[in-house]
Amino acid sequence: MSTTVATTPRGGRVLTLPGVYAPQHDTFLLADALRREGLCPGRDLLDIGTGSGALALHAARMGARVTAVDITRRAVLTARLNALLAGRRITVHRGDLAGPVGGRRYDVVVSNPPYVPAPSAALPRTGAARAWDAGRDGRAVVDRICAAAPSLLRPDGVLLMVHSGLCDADRTLERLSDAGMRAAVTDRALVPFGPVLRSRLEWLRSRGLIAQDTDTEELVVIRAERA
Repeated sequence: MSTTVATTPRGGRVLTLPGVYAPQHDTFLLADALRREGLCPGRDLLDIGTGSGALALHAARMGARVTAVDITRRAVLTARLNALLAGRRITVHRGDLAGPVGGRRYDVVVSNPPYVPAPSAALPRTGAARAWDAGRDGRAVVDRICAAAPSLLRPDGVLLMVHSGLCDADRTLERLSDAGMRAAVTDRALVPFGPVLRSRLEWLRSRGLIAQDTDTEELVVIRAERA
């Protein structure tokens, strides 16, 4: 495997080291939602699970003060490298979700977390699958973000999170509502199955998560506002 070049949400380019999640349909869908927030210069944004740093760069270009976090060393290195190449100031930490930022609060939290249902309940500790495998229901990381969001946001702050319809958007809305946030699905898109879903179609169909005649996956963007 070698370093690759991927397209960013605004038509630029980012490098992705082997094993780092490259910008894909979910990245672009979330970037569109972020653009609608009208980020003003000086607003503080946290990107949880930054991967290549594509969304962090997108926010920085809109003027936000950006902090990004990822659990893998390669992703942190990739995001820092892409920020350097783009000439953008982004603070990138390595750690689990928002652990490295302590008690800081933000105007916007954005996340494209792992969300693909996997045959194993245990999350991978190494390898590229850390970017997508999320337990048997795909919610191992999504639920943690829902629980943490209120403590990460300033009053009227906004969480934007993308995930697959396979891991139940209604459940995400319920979790966020239970946490005291106003939440809604703002974007939906049908995209062709990628290589990960194609590799486990038989298992997903056996669990009733994907119909036999379906060849597309629904992606959703959840927007939640702290009261």
